[in-house]
Amino acid sequence: QVQLVESGGGLVQPGGSLRLSCVASGFTFSNYPMSWYRQAPGKERELVAGITAAGGVTNYIDSVQGRFIISRDNAKNTVYLQMNSLKSDDTAVYYCYATVRGLRYRGQGTQVTVSS
Repeated sequence: QVQLVESGGGLVQPGGSLRLSCVASGFTFSNYPMSWYRQAPGKERELVAGITAAGGVTNYIDSVQGRFIISRDNAKNTVYLQMNSLKSDDTAVYYCYATVRGLRYRGQGTQVTVSS
């Protein structure tokens, strides 16, 4: 079955960096685009970044453009989110998503807290 397992979250000061990882299994990872979403307390879940199956095309929401980088290693079945210059507004639970054969899957999420 499809499984997505995120890691790498934690507590970081404003201006700091974190790298999130999501390891996928149960499907041919290299065939599918991947994305990162986040949900902050009291807010709706939002798409943060996406990447195509081969990794050649990426997209970001405006608020993270120039600070976050999504990438993938298809040999390791892993998608990453490098987050730099973190702000308190980036505090949220971060999820990776995959849509496989018409069904949407997500991991359990990893908490990112940006605070001094």
